[in-house]
Amino acid sequence: MSRRLNLVSNHMGQILTENFKKSSLVTPYVQDPINFLHLDQLLSPEINSRRAQLRANLEANLAPFVAEWYEKAEFPGVLAEKFRSLGITGLSKEKYGCSKISPLEKSIILYELARIDCSLATFYVVMFSLTAHTIEELGTEEQKVKYLPKLCNLDIIGCWGLTEPDFGSDASELETTATPVKGGYVLNGVKRWIGNAILSDIMVIFARNTTTNQVEGFIVNSKSNGVSVTNIQRKLALRIVQNGNIFLKDVFVPANERLEKGHNFAAGANVILEHSRMNVAWLAAGLIAGIYENSVKYIRERVQFRVPLASFQLNQEKLVRILAIYQAVFLMGWRVTNLLEQGKANVAQASLVKGWCTLVGREAAKLGRELMGGNGILIDNYMMKALADMEVIYTYEGTYDICALVAGRAATGVSAFKPGYKA
Repeated sequence: MSRRLNLVSNHMGQILTENFKKSSLVTPYVQDPINFLHLDQLLSPEINSRRAQLRANLEANLAPFVAEWYEKAEFPGVLAEKFRSLGITGLSKEKYGCSKISPLEKSIILYELARIDCSLATFYVVMFSLTAHTIEELGTEEQKVKYLPKLCNLDIIGCWGLTEPDFGSDASELETTATPVKGGYVLNGVKRWIGNAILSDIMVIFARNTTTNQVEGFIVNSKSNGVSVTNIQRKLALRIVQNGNIFLKDVFVPANERLEKGHNFAAGANVILEHSRMNVAWLAAGLIAGIYENSVKYIRERVQFRVPLASFQLNQEKLVRILAIYQAVFLMGWRVTNLLEQGKANVAQASLVKGWCTLVGREAAKLGRELMGGNGILIDNYMMKALADMEVIYTYEGTYDICALVAGRAATGVSAFKPGYKA
């Protein structure tokens, strides 16, 4: 009779067991992939110190609960309070009572969050790379004073509505309308796959002005008459994130809630997507870090054929592929963020990095799952959850194909977005 395996997982999903034989390996090894090429030297001592503090805090206060939240597909009320206690909220400038967080600091925050769980990092992206950043970059001074302090303190939750049921990758053709009326605008339409929708107090909504035919941005109170939200159920990835459908029926938005600088798609939504795509590359880096750490620990400890799995050439080769992917993804993320801080980054660079990093991230996730065998399909053991979540970030904020076409347009000087055939 085969022995029953009593599997228990720790906070990072690494296998701990009572009844399967563990190896007695005590040789030194690379536990954290950032140390292999000493990539931490690309970060300032201050950022490295904050990174270590954040990692310790996340592992102690959030990671132990992730598997339960993920399995239940719930965003518990305590999560906003836990985020507030981490001291990681802020804007690009120290203003409106908010701390300053540089692009690289924000990137490392996202990296550490994704290492624990990509849903946590996605919540941060929606709140600060999309909602707050949109208001900071495109809003009026009145809007900034009104909303940014509350967003930074997590007194209110925001969401960002661009995608629609019929327009995902082709977002510039969206159908939600904003009709000018006395004192403001009336919005009608549907948004889909909107993170935080059902939790939100405010919504940043992009709609087509029926007079100018331009896509403009608006801040909508989630409790406004005519706004309704339904949650998207039965997702198999990013299960802690609450994605929803937003229905807008004759929703009146005062004129002072129109985003002043978001007067067309290029000047509005596209500017924000450039920023957020860079962030998604760091989500891939964080996930790959978690994949590597769990993989190397597992194959050192797991014994088969009377030897540790790490002693097999095939397993070492798979692990090294994950390790190499990590180095490349981290370096690409660091470089494009460095260009952003110099004011030299553009949407083509952001798209290239986001698309490629999530593409190779899928390979890393599959290799990690292979190394864990059957144990890799358990939520507690990180790998299958990471693989599913990597599939999502490969798609959102611009699919790989769309990101490739944005970069390809810059490389060739020729746009290939729209074929000659029309349906």
